[in-house]
Amino acid sequence: MTNNIVRLILLMAVIAGIAVVIVYRESFDVSVLETWVNNAGLIGPVVFMLIYAIGTVLFLPGSVLTLAGGALFGPFWGIFYSLTGATIGATLAFLLARYLASDWVEQKTGGRLKQLKEGVEGEGWRFVAFVRLVPVFPFNLLNYALGLTRIKLSHYIIASYVCMLPGAIAYTYLGYAGREAVGGGGGLIEKGLLALALLALVTFLPRLIGRLRQKPMIDSSTLKQRLDDGEDILVLDVRSTDDFVGEQGHVIGASNIPLEELSERLTELGAYEERPIILVCRSDRRSSEAAQLLARQGFADVHVARGGMTAWNTNGFKVEQQGDSS
Repeated sequence: MTNNIVRLILLMAVIAGIAVVIVYRESFDVSVLETWVNNAGLIGPVVFMLIYAIGTVLFLPGSVLTLAGGALFGPFWGIFYSLTGATIGATLAFLLARYLASDWVEQKTGGRLKQLKEGVEGEGWRFVAFVRLVPVFPFNLLNYALGLTRIKLSHYIIASYVCMLPGAIAYTYLGYAGREAVGGGGGLIEKGLLALALLALVTFLPRLIGRLRQKPMIDSSTLKQRLDDGEDILVLDVRSTDDFVGEQGHVIGASNIPLEELSERLTELGAYEERPIILVCRSDRRSSEAAQLLARQGFADVHVARGGMTAWNTNGFKVEQQGDSS
């Protein structure tokens, strides 16, 4: 009983703190942060990291704090202090979620949510690394969400610290370059170009990671064999609805989401976040685009059926048209 009261009080305090931050977020002034850090003297970096950690728990925008770190401490120490503060805050949010709500979630989780949770836990640190490198979910919210899983705390901390580094480097250096520009420091053009290059690299990172996560293509004979063996596979046809029921037909039991609609309908695929998805089109180009999109969104086992429906029909495998087997 006492334990539940402590949890309730802690939960209410966190919710109240988040509410206050959301209401006054627009009033957050980096100059005030700078004053606090400067007035703290030698322990200024510790004050900054504590503010960053608390801000992470209470949903303050991490990018603003990282920019401030670069402006206050320069590119090297700014990266270290910002990254350390962010990791401490992310860990606190993770532990709060695990202490306050994980038991309740464990009891209530079922269906697709359970499958997604098990998939995340099965991938472990690799999932944490992916979502840190590729910001699929908002940073502050993700910290709490991962606390509801059974991912090991040590894996969470190490993967977070290492894989948040690229973003920390880019935003810290941008803050440093901005401060130098205001102060009239030398080499402004070079520093500005380097800051823009780092930001471009971080922006390109999701596409690169998506390509690395994309699985090799499989041929139509392998796909048919896996379906005949009764594997739990989602065959996802990304052609238009007219093509799906048109001349070529479609693989029996396939689902249809046109490529143009895929990004808006990802929630329909939640049960297959960690299970096999085979993408089919007329040939390979649109299927490959869909595979890259799904990989960037965290789907871990995505393949393209080589040659699509053209190869499937060439091999003489059965198809459906207009919902009837042929």
